[in-house]
Amino acid sequence: MTVPAGEGVRISVRVRPGARADGVGGSWAGPRGPALVVAVRARAVEGAANAAVVAALAAAFGLRRGDVEIVAGARGRDKVVALRGGAAELRARMAELMA
Repeated sequence: MTVPAGEGVRISVRVRPGARADGVGGSWAGPRGPALVVAVRARAVEGAANAAVVAALAAAFGLRRGDVEIVAGARGRDKVVALRGGAAELRARMAELMA
């Protein structure tokens, strides 16, 4: 999935695999600037954590899982994720989650 201009956003996320509970919220000062923190219970084994990240972000932003794609950093904790939807609404929700 590529996100055409005006139809979505790309965000930086920091993943915490092996957390006690799944959750999206908070800010982390990452290498690409501030990143949204995504905690998932799944371990970073055979893509389980990546699948959990996609599901958690879809739920947090009110999107379908198909509208969320990891575009960079699939093998690390720092990722760039594309979200398909209304850019203004997604940016507003991002600001809420990072507060």
